[in-house]
Amino acid sequence: MELTAPNRIEEDNLSYKKPPKEILDLVDVPRAPFVQMDRRGEYMLLIYRDSYQTIAELSAKELRLGGLRVNPITNIGSRTIYYNNLQVKLVKGGTAKTIHGLPTEPRLANFIWSPCQTKLAFTNTTESGVEAWVLDLKEAKADRLTSANVNANLGNPIRWFEDSRALLLRLLPKQRKQLIDTTTVIPAGPTISISDGSKAQNRTYQDLLKNKNDEHNFEALTTSELYKVTLDGEQTQWLEGQAMYRSCLFSPDGKYVQVMTIHPPFSYLVPYTRFPHITQLYTSEGKLVKTINEVPLIEEIPKGFMSVRQGRRMMQWRNDRPASLIWAEALDGGDAGVEVPFRDAIYEWEVPFEQAPRLILQTINRFDTIEWGNDQMAIAHDYWWNNRNTKVYTFNPSDPNQAPKVIFDRNYQDKYNDPGEFVTRKNAFNRLVLDLQEDTVFLVGEGHSEAGQFPFIDQLNLNTQQKERCYQSTYTTKLEAIYFPIALKEGQFIVRIESPTDYPNYYIRNIFEEDSLVQITAFENPFKSIQAVHKEVITYERADGVELSGTLYLPVGYDKEKKEKMPMIVWAYPREFKDNNSAGQVTTNSNEFIYPFYGSMVYWVTRGYVVLDDASFPIVGVGDTEPNDSFRTQLVANAKAAIDAVDNLGYIDRNRVAVGGHSYGAFMTANLLSHCNLFAAGIARSGAYNRTLTPFGFQSEERNYWEAPEVYNAMSPFMHADKMKTPLLLVHGEADNNSGTYPLQSERYFNALKGLGATARLVILPKESHGYSAKESILHLLWEQDCWLEKYLK
Repeated sequence: MELTAPNRIEEDNLSYKKPPKEILDLVDVPRAPFVQMDRRGEYMLLIYRDSYQTIAELSAKELRLGGLRVNPITNIGSRTIYYNNLQVKLVKGGTAKTIHGLPTEPRLANFIWSPCQTKLAFTNTTESGVEAWVLDLKEAKADRLTSANVNANLGNPIRWFEDSRALLLRLLPKQRKQLIDTTTVIPAGPTISISDGSKAQNRTYQDLLKNKNDEHNFEALTTSELYKVTLDGEQTQWLEGQAMYRSCLFSPDGKYVQVMTIHPPFSYLVPYTRFPHITQLYTSEGKLVKTINEVPLIEEIPKGFMSVRQGRRMMQWRNDRPASLIWAEALDGGDAGVEVPFRDAIYEWEVPFEQAPRLILQTINRFDTIEWGNDQMAIAHDYWWNNRNTKVYTFNPSDPNQAPKVIFDRNYQDKYNDPGEFVTRKNAFNRLVLDLQEDTVFLVGEGHSEAGQFPFIDQLNLNTQQKERCYQSTYTTKLEAIYFPIALKEGQFIVRIESPTDYPNYYIRNIFEEDSLVQITAFENPFKSIQAVHKEVITYERADGVELSGTLYLPVGYDKEKKEKMPMIVWAYPREFKDNNSAGQVTTNSNEFIYPFYGSMVYWVTRGYVVLDDASFPIVGVGDTEPNDSFRTQLVANAKAAIDAVDNLGYIDRNRVAVGGHSYGAFMTANLLSHCNLFAAGIARSGAYNRTLTPFGFQSEERNYWEAPEVYNAMSPFMHADKMKTPLLLVHGEADNNSGTYPLQSERYFNALKGLGATARLVILPKESHGYSAKESILHLLWEQDCWLEKYLK
């Protein structure tokens, strides 16, 4: 890669470029490890990886089938993020230990803790395939259990047996179908799809099956055999034959396993998660007990985000019982448009199924999850997207005649009144359950408020509903995140603390002892060149009174007294709300560590730019009004308020402001440049610009095109390409797999802009998906953005 002058954009067919040194020095830095801990707070695992892949790695062979992207040679997801080193240390002291026995040039993934919490299984991907490995944390030693014959094409192929002495693994079949080379095979006939009059209003999915050859390859790649593999490496086929195994879930007592398998007929309209599947129950020895669920092909679901399929869904184990199955069934036929007093019924069925399934709860909204306590106490959650409501119930799972009690009934977008998440613990089955102290539970909250963010721990009496605050962070120059307790009765919690200049590190806090804080990691700040940058969260008001906010960064070395007028970059992502109060709440924190990543604009503080990051762009529709009915008007109002706010502080030249965003933020950018004159340039990455190409809904719009054509057309920048008068940089990954954001969206939009004489540049990044991962791509992206900003703002 060649380092070129940053203020000159060359002609087409460029080789990969690098950004200027100020930015490059912030990109190519060592990454601190990812941290995992066991729930007892005994062991800490430090997991390292390179910051980026290479374009060569991203160019490996890839098949895209039924919503999957897999490498057919190695038999693992082709976009898997790999880690290349592990270390282990005791949480309460000691130094990190090097792991002995790791493979050379490791490519590690699919980490899964053992039930005993002293071992860790994972995969290592070689040039020829995937191996299964196990790490003994106490001994800091890793061992390979299998050859490179693990099938990880359908996600994590590993499950632990309950005794922590063996793994249940998906292995490649000994007799496997040969793949068809679809680039050279001669077609046997046309591909035909049929509509029989039923409505199948599905989102615009990508990577779908397209023909019989794709079907053949999908089945060949996802078919496995199930083996029990002991920690000594002994292998025994656990089930006879082979199948497309989608999941294997052990019961809490380890005596039973739910096995879900995929079956034909396949679909060209929906991904594999909606293909027919059958769930059967086996003993841990592999003996069939019963078929417990059969789901047909799901191409047709009633319209609406809250509509679901009929039948048993969300089947799971009850965490506080040895072997009880739980599932939900829709009481409205799965149709969100039907008015009923209760949306879902929740059933329990205890193995070995001597009794019929038992109704234990009905939810007013669509069922979400249950946190189990004991036979007399559990907490259920539901939600309804249309009005943003969520309800939290306490109920007695042993007595369905005892009415559930709603303890929280709120707007889930209202962060200021969020009660937090219930504290859980591992029980005797090694499953997470409510940490009940008699009738009291504990909640950990993020603590957003008008005064700032102050995370907290509350205790709640479930009988009296009385709440008492046990702890609240008091930091005003740092941010504390509360994770989980390692000794609740003693008040010991794992927390993470950071500041704009202090890299996030982990601590043990005792909430009962003032200033009792023990540091357990010491990661250094790798971005010291921007540690003195001024950062603050500013609040301001939109013309209609909606409160807005954004994180403001001033350039390196900026003199706040002199107040030189600098160019500014506004980076944002629109979000929909159903009330002004939630839309105006501040949920960003100026005390977060300044962490530039590939998509960040923070890099440009080193280049003399003011950056308004994460600027509020709420789109509000109160009552029966849909947010998108006034999408463009609200976008422009948000943008004007943001520029006015920073201009009033005296920092910027308002004639030199750029706007940008990724995905829906790119859609926002193109709309702003088409419908206002507030900006001098724009950057739009991986967006969709023609909403007629996503006719059955997009983002938070659930009406289809034929129900609201005026909304789709008004919101589509493509339809208004003739209004574009502002230079726009379009960037898109060549292999974007996000719903609706086909690369075609950027290509067609650019062609329209070029045909109408607008100033635009289209950059297609080879092999990249919706987000970008290759180092060459990211450095080139930063170069492109810098050149664009330098040319049109400076």
